[in-house]
Amino acid sequence: MRDWLLAFCLPLSIWLPLASVPAWSAPQPKTPNAADLDLSPEVIEGSPVLQRWMRQVPNVLEEITSEPSFRTRLRLGYSLFPSTDVASGVNVGVEDVFIGRTGFTVSGEYQATFNGERQAYGGDLRYYVLPLGSYINVAPVVGYRHLETDEYSTDGVNLGARLLLVLSRGGAADISLTQSWVSPGTDEEVGLTTLSVGYAVTRNLRLSTDIQRQNSPESKDSRVGIVLEWMR
Repeated sequence: MRDWLLAFCLPLSIWLPLASVPAWSAPQPKTPNAADLDLSPEVIEGSPVLQRWMRQVPNVLEEITSEPSFRTRLRLGYSLFPSTDVASGVNVGVEDVFIGRTGFTVSGEYQATFNGERQAYGGDLRYYVLPLGSYINVAPVVGYRHLETDEYSTDGVNLGARLLLVLSRGGAADISLTQSWVSPGTDEEVGLTTLSVGYAVTRNLRLSTDIQRQNSPESKDSRVGIVLEWMR
């Protein structure tokens, strides 16, 4: 009987002290904080970025995805029309006015020669298919165009697509190629091909170069423009 009690009590006497020891857990890593940096208070006070990180660590990946990599632009420029006796003129417009936080934007433009031989105006609705923060984006285009030259005049629905390559986020540099057709499927169909390259010279100003081809059954017209853009 004594041997049986010893066999039962000995393991129990070893297990009970161990049961009172709390379970081991790995130490939790400390969240980095700007206050942990060896920086003077003056440096922290002068840096909005550090102050923001001290309040809350931002989700950088989500911001890159959702924050647009391009900006709304107001445009004013000078144009040459090589196919119209090298006439000169003006072009004004607005590009990519965002509709809320969606991929929809609205754009509009007006261009004309000083001698009155060429004129074009219209507006477009675009929907950027990929996240707005992408470096490459594609948008179907639907809108209206009025085109007038010394040989013909037409207007109607403008349908096409736009390819955007963002070389530097925030509108610092990008390349866009837009192909559309005015009054597609009719005898008055006109194809519009526009290549635009923009480069920022300050935070809110940039220079852009436009090369445009206007193809109709009556004639093949062209335009080259130098545009000053204000980004908001």
